[in-house]
Amino acid sequence: MLNTKTLIIATIMLGMASASGSALAQTKIGYFNLVKVIESAPQAEVALKQLEAEFAPREQEGRTLTESIRTATEEREKNALVWSAAELRDKDNALRDMQRDLTRLSEEIREDYNIRRNEELGAIQQAVYQAVVEIAAEQGYDLILHEGAIVPPGSKADITTVVLSKMGEL
Repeated sequence: MLNTKTLIIATIMLGMASASGSALAQTKIGYFNLVKVIESAPQAEVALKQLEAEFAPREQEGRTLTESIRTATEEREKNALVWSAAELRDKDNALRDMQRDLTRLSEEIREDYNIRRNEELGAIQQAVYQAVVEIAAEQGYDLILHEGAIVPPGSKADITTVVLSKMGEL
């Protein structure tokens, strides 16, 4: 599906073509696959490792709490007939509290992880933009598009590997 930005660019390019065939022939256009660049960039691997390290202690806390719930559930099932009604009620309340804590912890981890992932993604997108600007200046591109554009992948204008190479230099 074409977006408005792509349609505007296509209209401008068609207008340029009808106004001056020679001017269009001199226009250098490039295309790159933004998703591939972001997924393959060395910065993405570094960011993923940082996120994993940052959230590992909290995920371990969640695993420990899950194990505690499992142990408490097994203990309750095993001793349900032996415990008094008061003990059973206390164990059920404690188990319910642990389950609430696990739910809250899981939600907090997910929300915090999403926030941090978006921060890292924003930094990677900024690095991609910087790489594309540098490539455009170094190689004389007049226009560089990314997926969603009319230029099909695999064409001579595809500079995805050039952008990835530049990302490795940043």
